[in-house]
Amino acid sequence: MKTPICDYFDIKTTDTGEQITEVYIKGNLLLRQESINKGTAFTKEERNTLGLNGLLPTHVNTLEQQLKRVYRGFQRENSPLAKYQYLRSLQDRSEILFYALVSVHLEEMLPIIYTPTVGEAVKEFSHRYQSPRGLSFSPDNIQYAHSIIKHSAWNDIRMIVATDSSAILGIGDQGYGGLAIAIGKLAIYTVGGGVSPYQTMPVKLDVGTNRKDLIDDEFYLGIRQPRLHGENYMDFIDQFVESVQTNWPKAIIQWEDLSKDVAFSVLERFRHKISCFNDDIQGTGAVALAGVLSACQLKKEAYKDQTIVISGAGAGGIGVAWALRQGLIHEGLSADEARERVFVLDSRGLLVQNRAMDAYKMDYAQTEESIKDWQYEGDAPSLLDTIESSKATILLGLSGQSGTFNECIVKAVYKNTNRPVIFPMSNPTTSSEGLPDDIIAWTDGNAIVATGSPFPAVEYKDKTYFIGQGNNAFVFPGIGLAAILCQATHISDEMILTAAYALADYTQQYHLSEQLIYPPIDELQKVSIRVASKVMEIARDTGISQCEASQDCDCEAYVRAHFWHPQYPRFIAGEKSN
Repeated sequence: MKTPICDYFDIKTTDTGEQITEVYIKGNLLLRQESINKGTAFTKEERNTLGLNGLLPTHVNTLEQQLKRVYRGFQRENSPLAKYQYLRSLQDRSEILFYALVSVHLEEMLPIIYTPTVGEAVKEFSHRYQSPRGLSFSPDNIQYAHSIIKHSAWNDIRMIVATDSSAILGIGDQGYGGLAIAIGKLAIYTVGGGVSPYQTMPVKLDVGTNRKDLIDDEFYLGIRQPRLHGENYMDFIDQFVESVQTNWPKAIIQWEDLSKDVAFSVLERFRHKISCFNDDIQGTGAVALAGVLSACQLKKEAYKDQTIVISGAGAGGIGVAWALRQGLIHEGLSADEARERVFVLDSRGLLVQNRAMDAYKMDYAQTEESIKDWQYEGDAPSLLDTIESSKATILLGLSGQSGTFNECIVKAVYKNTNRPVIFPMSNPTTSSEGLPDDIIAWTDGNAIVATGSPFPAVEYKDKTYFIGQGNNAFVFPGIGLAAILCQATHISDEMILTAAYALADYTQQYHLSEQLIYPPIDELQKVSIRVASKVMEIARDTGISQCEASQDCDCEAYVRAHFWHPQYPRFIAGEKSN
């Protein structure tokens, strides 16, 4: 017999196709279950059946009436962080209402529940903590991982976002506060990617923090010890993954904000064993490639003819370098030719094979022979040296260093091409390598600009320039939804690359004529459906899909049919049969 989705309720479909919620709790306990609490929207019949009479105001509201009330409350908050706290409180009170509100006001609220506001929420997490959400694993409890999962009440988790908070956005080690990132990413999975919230789980891998100020903070909620590293860290991760595989065998794991020294190791350790991916590496790479492809279409030049410089060689920078090289190969270049077109710099300058560097960077280092005619001082070419000597036409920033793209740097790229493509992609806003209005002015309005965080349109010489947001939300919900629906054995490089091209194709079909290289945020659901459909197709065609129902179907129709929408179902009282 089918196991209920949760110890407190289950979702069932009647013979007429109506979805109903069968609940196994009543009264105040039901009102405290945020996943299904309808509050004032419980009907009179439901109140009678479920022991809610007298526990709620007399008048029955519709979802639409509730939305008007909670949106007015949101508008009354006077700062982004206060608005974030308001939405989190709503989510912890009535999850369906929360998702319905964000769905209606997605463009306004995505910057609140995600970047840039979530960065402040991460910093303030321990000081503003209100109620538990998700699971926390630490060296103190990892040996009990199986029982922790069993006691969570959830029986069919399909999507996990797990973070150790060692490299949050551009603000580094944030200890326990990084749980806010996992919560925010899963909210986007649901509101943007149609993944049921009843099948998602945020996870904090609380392996410690190297910040003494956090350990000494009396309000800090995480374990008070230095971070695990080396074999101890990997043993910890192994125990976590094994417990997930045993208890939630169909779950996808998205690794989030792991520091560069472990992000690549964890991904390589598990990517062919379980269905998982790293959004900072693969998601960032896919969204950057999609934007560059659209930018090349906009300036009517072939992508394979471009020369690319990437400032930043962390997880995001190397992920972007990988995706851009794969795109060049897809467009017809050889692997060696693609390598010679993508130049990556870290804090010490251009990656060149003769200098010391972390192992994960080696494959993206240029040969000494390839730069033998360059003029530069020091051990390696600087950013300016690299732009000038390589004749770069595209510049992307993933360094987290504000102001890196100064006037001299921007004009150096502009000297190489009439339409420079310049993407300062670091998050949050304060870490952006350059400001769009400066880049537009320094190139006399000719630069094609996209950023990682949202920026307003730029007015320059009586013309409006809309700034595209290279938001990972355009790809990771679709990748995850596709992997869930087709029960992917693993998430392949082909699936990631397909997501990038699906996003680019969507943008070029609907928005390139408007001079946009990324879609508007309010089209996130449409984008996710396109991405998920294409990723499902490639998973099926390459033998990665395990779901028989998806083998011969129209993938887009299948995605739409399984896309979760926030609406109140009818409730009935039930009893668990197992």
